[in-house]
This record gives sequence, structure tokens and C-alpha cells, in this order.
Amino acid sequence: MSVIDDDDVSLGDSEEKPEYTASKQDEIEPCSLTQDIIGQNLSLLCRTGDGLSHAFVRLDLHNRNLADIVILSSFVHLRFLDISSNYLTDLSPLATLTELLWLKADTNRVQSVQGNTIQTVSGLDYDKLTNLVSLELRGNLLKTTDGIYLPNLRRLYLAQNKIKRLEGLDKLEHLTILHLRDNQLETLDGISASMKSLQYLNIRGNLVSSQDALESLMGVARTLRVLVLADNPLSQTDDYRLIVISRLPLLERLDKGHISLVEQVEAQERIREFQNFTEQEDH
Repeated sequence: MSVIDDDDVSLGDSEEKPEYTASKQDEIEPCSLTQDIIGQNLSLLCRTGDGLSHAFVRLDLHNRNLADIVILSSFVHLRFLDISSNYLTDLSPLATLTELLWLKADTNRVQSVQGNTIQTVSGLDYDKLTNLVSLELRGNLLKTTDGIYLPNLRRLYLAQNKIKRLEGLDKLEHLTILHLRDNQLETLDGISASMKSLQYLNIRGNLVSSQDALESLMGVARTLRVLVLADNPLSQTDDYRLIVISRLPLLERLDKGHISLVEQVEAQERIREFQNFTEQEDH
């Protein structure tokens, strides 16, 4: 099966394994990023985009107690950047990193994604970050998905936020993985038919309770192969798997379990029964 497994998503689904405790981090005073810190953590020497020179393109600043990364704006050749587990609220220096392919910014103090900024995390210029294909903002304080206008984004990890609304996702036509575990979603409104590449959707640990929420997935039914709905109220209802499979007949996996041939047959029978019932009602 070509779709990715639940435990393989986002560097091993690392939300299961907190990498540090808040109390430990709070013992150290937040600081500004310096040239020395950057120099110690750069790697992967590559030819620059214009082909005229070489530059280090990978920078790992994970868990460095950083509150300010202004100096990063001059490192325009970076392609892979990990700024996770810091104290960041302003990502505006990244607007100049037009060659950036991969950004990991989880476990910071991101509060909102609005327009072209991330609230007090302000200034991400999405029009310039056209090469970015992977974005991780797990473990922040996001309440909405609005503002993530990254035209070539393939993978988006937003687990462990406070997201209540799915907005602006219709811009993400190339997105294949959307990870929204442990948020506060009650509906799936906002999943758009224009998300024509979506294969993997994880909404485990939210507040989805009604079958009506599945209607929002009809627009991506042809491409969606893995759906993780466990730990939602809906997953506790009778015939839960059968209900989902009958709505999304091309699914290959629901939660941890692969969909069996028997389940597919039962789902088709349920569809036929429903069609017969509606025809009788019409007459």
C-alpha cells in the first residue's frame, strides 16, 4: 500500500513522545539566535540555486531556548530548517528564505495563522515560500488553519493545537498528508474538493460526534486512502466502521485497521439497501 502509516507520519508521529518538559526548559532564560549558534549547527553543503557557489542548506536549531531568530533572514540558501521546541512567536525572518523546502516549528508559542502572518508569530510571506513542501506546527496554540497559503505544500502537521475551525485549506491542492490529531474540531467543514491530492487525514482525538461530518469528506473521497478517526465520539457509535466505509468506499485503512474485503462487501450492501429505501420513498 502506497499510503503512509499512522505511526510513520511526521518523523514517527513524535507527538506521542514529548522531547522535553516545560519545567526543564523554563529553567533556562530564552535567548536570541547568534552567528556562533548557527555556525555550530549548519550541515549539508550543496550548490546554491544559481549554481555559482556552495552553501550549507540544513540548520538544526531544535530546543535551543530561542526567542528571537532575526539573524536567520540573511541565510537565504537554507532548504531544511528545524526551529522546534523554542520560545518563538515571530517567524517573519523566514520570509526571505525562498529556497526553503522543509520547516519544522512545532512546540513554540504560535497562536494564530491569519492572512500572511501567524499572529504575534508575524510576517511569514507565503507568496515567497513557494518551494516549501513540508510544514510542522505541532504543539502550538493555533485556533484555525486559515492563512496557510503555501501553493506547493505536500505535508502539513498541526497536531496538539487548539484548532476549532478548518479554513483556507482549499488553497492546498497538492497536499497529501494532513495531520490534525488532538485538536478541538467538532466538524470537518473546510475539507475541500479542491484538495485533490489528499491521501492521509488524521483527526484522532477531536470532538467529532455526528455522521454528518463525513459529508465534508465526499469531495476528497476519490483520493483519500487513510482516515484516522479514533478517540472521537463518532468512533464509539454502533457500526462505526461500516458507516465510514460505506461513505468512503475507496479507503484502504480506517484507524489502525486495514479495511477487509468482508467490510467492503457489507458496506456495498448497506449502500444498496439505502438506495432501495430511497427509491421506495420516492414512489
